[in-house]
Amino acid sequence: MDKTFSWSGIKKEAKRVRWPKRADVVSNTGEVVTFTAFFALFFVLCDFLSTTLLTLIGIGG
Repeated sequence: MDKTFSWSGIKKEAKRVRWPKRADVVSNTGEVVTFTAFFALFFVLCDFLSTTLLTLIGIGG
């Protein structure tokens, strides 16, 4: 029988994992939310500017 995926092996490996501290998780989550908001705003502005430009030159509706 292959012992690659045994319950005891899984428990042993889970104990060896270095789990992140709560402060690290909160910090990383804040960074992800900030960058996501920044890029969302960036793409909205790019869409607005390109739509405005196309409307000015007569292509948009």
